[in-house]
Amino acid sequence: MAAAPVWSVDPRTGKQREQVAVEATAQEVDATVRAAHAARASLADRAVRSAFLRTAAEQLEAAKDGLVETADAETALGPVRLTGELARTCFQLRAFADIVDEGAFLDVIINHPDDTATPPIPDLRRYKVPLGVVAVYSASNFPFAFSVAGGDTASALAAGCPVVVKAHPDHPALSELVAKVLRRAAAAHGIPAGVVGLVHGFEAGVELVKHPLVAAAGFTGSVRGGRALFDAAAARPNPIPFHGELGSLNPVVVTEAAAAERAETIGTGLAGSMTLGVGQFCVKPGLVLAPNGAAGDRLLKSLTDAVSDTDAGVLLDHRMRDNFIAGVAERAELPEVESPVTPGAGGEHTVSAGFLTVSADKLAEEGAYDLLLEECFGPVTVVARYEDEAEVRSVLSRLPGNLTATVHLSSEEAAGEGRGAELLAELTPLAGRVLVNGWPTGVAVAPAQHHGGPYPATTSTSTSVGGTAIERWMRPVVYQGAPEALLPPELRDDNPLGLPRRYDGRLER
Repeated sequence: MAAAPVWSVDPRTGKQREQVAVEATAQEVDATVRAAHAARASLADRAVRSAFLRTAAEQLEAAKDGLVETADAETALGPVRLTGELARTCFQLRAFADIVDEGAFLDVIINHPDDTATPPIPDLRRYKVPLGVVAVYSASNFPFAFSVAGGDTASALAAGCPVVVKAHPDHPALSELVAKVLRRAAAAHGIPAGVVGLVHGFEAGVELVKHPLVAAAGFTGSVRGGRALFDAAAARPNPIPFHGELGSLNPVVVTEAAAAERAETIGTGLAGSMTLGVGQFCVKPGLVLAPNGAAGDRLLKSLTDAVSDTDAGVLLDHRMRDNFIAGVAERAELPEVESPVTPGAGGEHTVSAGFLTVSADKLAEEGAYDLLLEECFGPVTVVARYEDEAEVRSVLSRLPGNLTATVHLSSEEAAGEGRGAELLAELTPLAGRVLVNGWPTGVAVAPAQHHGGPYPATTSTSTSVGGTAIERWMRPVVYQGAPEALLPPELRDDNPLGLPRRYDGRLER
């Protein structure tokens, strides 16, 4: 049987652009993984790794025009958005290069013998080592930042792990181009091309997570697909870590005092956040708890005006478009659900933004309205109108884990008066990032960032954005009683590499 072709498709028309590749067979996946495994030693030198990451950023920037053109042709996200996303991707590569150079991520801890302790402490020297080959599953909605050269790949390479990327079918041509850029950057530093592998096809993705030489996996996508791969990773004879980002509703609570103070600003801000990128952000606010009454009505009027002025847009592929249209229709058909601005088909290839409203008490108990507590990918949100704080607490108590949770407070509440602190405490168990008087769309690449959350937002407690994302691809090892001459240089007393470390209980830099 001939291998299935992989086509690049224009989402603006639904037509095939070009055949990019063919889907990888099990034998080809095996060869790709083995080539990555063989490249591990080439990443052992931290100086080489950091130089590789910086060269990758430079070469991606040099190829910007062609990359952005191809990305736009395959995703319809637009040159402005994609140029910014590529810049973010290059910034991230350089940020991980800085982390590699600094060395604190190795978490070096040294304890010399202490016979006076109970029990006695032997000579112990601990640091972290790379896990091995990492499987990376690209996301549809971020063709640069969560794809071939995205955060999973950058952090894995920074940790010293080769990667094999399963390309997303929504941007296969771009995936091939970016992989070639990364391999050219690798060659500039004597690193084998196999350090960045690329495969296409659904079955290839399944074979990848099962491969015995794959040591960990990173995934961004749907709950259904991510959970299937997560279960496969756990069912292996040797289970591996699976860091998956699966889905998030990203609830927003607007207090009555905040609505009274700035209803129009909140409504306009919500419209901008929920329609950004045609609603295709993983942190899109999908459920908003807004008060009943005059202030809440003003908020909805502002939201209505702003969303009504939003142009129809193209989703990443026609399957997503069909799912969006069907999903919003099913939700709108629920009794007592209203649609001030009706979301749905905007044209043959586009969708129009909108939002639904419902009484918050409908969401407080299990039933048909649970559908409104599930993510609907695209430019739609649900505004639940509440009567009192008890209804807010009831709805929040029923929510699954999320990437973000947001509260909009009045000036007085933000200054410590009223329920501000209490609301933050109620939202904290629900999400990995809790925002006050902001909007969740936009995930800064910064050392303190956390992009993750309780299941089903993610399958682990780790982050996929920010400096600590590197920790996913490493494991600690401790040497006990090893002679100095046999120790890795990172663990020697004279600290020849100048690493930050904890030395007999003292933090040294």
